[in-house]
Amino acid sequence: MPFSARKRTQYIQQLQAEPFDLLVVGGGITGAGIALDAITRGLKVCLIEKSDFASGTSSRSTKLIHGGLRYLKQLEFGIVREVGQERAILYKNAPHIVIPERMLLPIVEGGSLGKYSTSLGLYVYDRLAGVEKEERRNMLSKEATLEKEPLLNTEILKGGGMYVEYRSDDARLTIEVLKSAVERGALCINYVEFSSFLLDANNKINGAVAKDVFTGETIKIAAKKIINACGPWVDDLRKTDNSLKKKRLHLTKGIHIVIKKERLPLKQAVYFDVKDGRMIFAIPRGKKVYIGTTDTNYKDDTNFPFATKQDVQYTLDAANNMFPSANLIMDDVESTWSGLRPLIHEDGKSPSDLSRKDEIFISDSGLISIAGGKLTGFRKMAERSVNVVCKQLKIEEQREFNKCSTEHIKLSGGNLDKSPADYARDLQDDFKQFYVDDVLNLVLKYGSNTQYILAAAQTNFKDDLLLAEAEYCLENEMTNNLSDFIIRRSGRLYFERPTISNTMQLLDDYYNQQLNYTAELISSNHQLFDKEYHDVVAFRN
Repeated sequence: MPFSARKRTQYIQQLQAEPFDLLVVGGGITGAGIALDAITRGLKVCLIEKSDFASGTSSRSTKLIHGGLRYLKQLEFGIVREVGQERAILYKNAPHIVIPERMLLPIVEGGSLGKYSTSLGLYVYDRLAGVEKEERRNMLSKEATLEKEPLLNTEILKGGGMYVEYRSDDARLTIEVLKSAVERGALCINYVEFSSFLLDANNKINGAVAKDVFTGETIKIAAKKIINACGPWVDDLRKTDNSLKKKRLHLTKGIHIVIKKERLPLKQAVYFDVKDGRMIFAIPRGKKVYIGTTDTNYKDDTNFPFATKQDVQYTLDAANNMFPSANLIMDDVESTWSGLRPLIHEDGKSPSDLSRKDEIFISDSGLISIAGGKLTGFRKMAERSVNVVCKQLKIEEQREFNKCSTEHIKLSGGNLDKSPADYARDLQDDFKQFYVDDVLNLVLKYGSNTQYILAAAQTNFKDDLLLAEAEYCLENEMTNNLSDFIIRRSGRLYFERPTISNTMQLLDDYYNQQLNYTAELISSNHQLFDKEYHDVVAFRN
């Protein structure tokens, strides 16, 4: 099945015309994982998302597929084991966007971990997470630690530990999972907003009413089962269903800042202590370094969380304490992003102490809601959710369903037989007019699908890689507008903000013309973009 924004009207018609076994509400990483799992088990599946895919928490994380080292402090051994195993599966199935990253953990005076506890913690972490022998932890002296990262604060540094995390692109991962589901027959549509449930004579859910955000059209969807995978909006759907009872969400906010690497020329990624007891990351990414995250309670607008000046100053202060020669200031911050963690509320616990476990709620009407969890564990969250659906349908219809097989599915773009760098060099041999660094940049987003972008640039776009990439995303990733492309599909607004401004008009015109948008829809898209753009480039008091 194609996944083209040009065919959106056709998809909307199909959504109304066909009955489905399962409707997934929410197009973040959890919903995407559920769609892929369910379609591979033989269910007929559709998914709707009120905004763009991955536009919530799933594009606003620390962009790591990590094993949850910090959860050892909370004695969450099960989470550490599961996400460690899931990390290895993702590395195998999406090698273009799950990349091993050596992480330095400085041991400092007054820090949360001493030399012995760090060594023990990393040892336990390696075993629980099933880390390969060559990637296991390595303890370092103060001198050896400074050799790895000379910018560290020598006055408080006592030593360090090296271990392996996996960097990623959360929104790209979500899109690759969705593409893999669509390739197998799932119907997934963005900018379709849930309105209400359809009920049978027994007050059991048998479908939903939704709205096409672009046209305002009302859509009725027939579905035997509905999974609520709305992340921070899970409780909104549960309220609609009158099923918000004892368990509820506790939203916490995390922000990240992006600065030029020349202002903080880290040699490698660092996971370090903050004076209040938290730990945050500083991660080089190309010509930038991003730093985060915070963890504060959040009760404002879930649609547009934002970084405050207080959040940004906290992050800068933390970085300046660990890297004092940098002297970072507000003007060094090029962009920010802010995301919400949909955690399960526990009375009396601070944001950082809340469990990251996921939980499934089943209402009297039959609504299945999945909440909590982590990016890294999305596949298991999906498996547990689809298990519930299959069990219910089996009881109701005496049908047989396959077991979860997503562990063995290469995600879209994941068909690399070598490292991304080697794959990029091989591609560049066939497309010599492009710089290898530009090709690698594409491979780290699109993997083995990069060949189609390069071929299109060569034949249709006079070697213009940017427009060829935009076209690929329109045709193959349901990319509807400028926001979708420069924020979620390519990450350019976060990491290339000063330079992307020169081409935003070109890209905006391209999508508007290609999709034949009316003046009214163009205006609506611009309003959305202005809102998102402001929250990336500006902080609020």
